[in-house]
Amino acid sequence: MAKGDHIRVRRFGYWHHGIDCGDGTVIHYSGEPFKRKGSAVMRTPYTEFARGRVVEVVEHAGAFHPDYVLNRAMDRLGEDTYCVFRNNCEHFARWCKTGVKESRQVRSKTSIAATVVFFLAVLLLFRRIPKPLRRFI
Repeated sequence: MAKGDHIRVRRFGYWHHGIDCGDGTVIHYSGEPFKRKGSAVMRTPYTEFARGRVVEVVEHAGAFHPDYVLNRAMDRLGEDTYCVFRNNCEHFARWCKTGVKESRQVRSKTSIAATVVFFLAVLLLFRRIPKPLRRFI
């Protein structure tokens, strides 16, 4: 890992993302999903970010220069507008690295939720179809 790298660590049920400062610290959105209070962009020791777990580098094609990535991250220190769906740690790290504010894990979990809702809606609809017609479906 090097200065300006987008890094992530597995937490319970999700990946936590940040930007490696290259000096043993990481800039990231602190806090936990669905807990806005106390969540802010902060610089913490690498060991605190990792919490004893394996940290991975997230590769990006066409990423910004490491110094620019780090400057973008540092400019947002203290920001406290965390939102799990629109402004979480992954949105932050991807934006710093590429300029694109995106969270693939939110997008994938939203897709899963939409599939479950669709499936439940179909089940409810199916229950209303008269039994003699169900055998043709």
